[in-house]
Amino acid sequence: MSRQGCHACEVAEADVARICAELGVGWGTEDVDTDPELRAEYGDRVPVILVDGAEHGYWKVEEPRLRAALGQPG
Repeated sequence: MSRQGCHACEVAEADVARICAELGVGWGTEDVDTDPELRAEYGDRVPVILVDGAEHGYWKVEEPRLRAALGQPG
């Protein structure tokens, strides 16, 4: 979950893109400001990382945890 103009979101997206590319895992982003429900749920914590639809973390990517959640040890 992301928002336009958010520097922390840009950093997190770059980290997720790099990690997912290395692991061959698809990923995507969704702007919380496009949906009132998403904004209410995630808006004060972006970026929020979801793995298989479940909240994994927010504000920054914890690379070893994300790699483990995606099936590869850190």
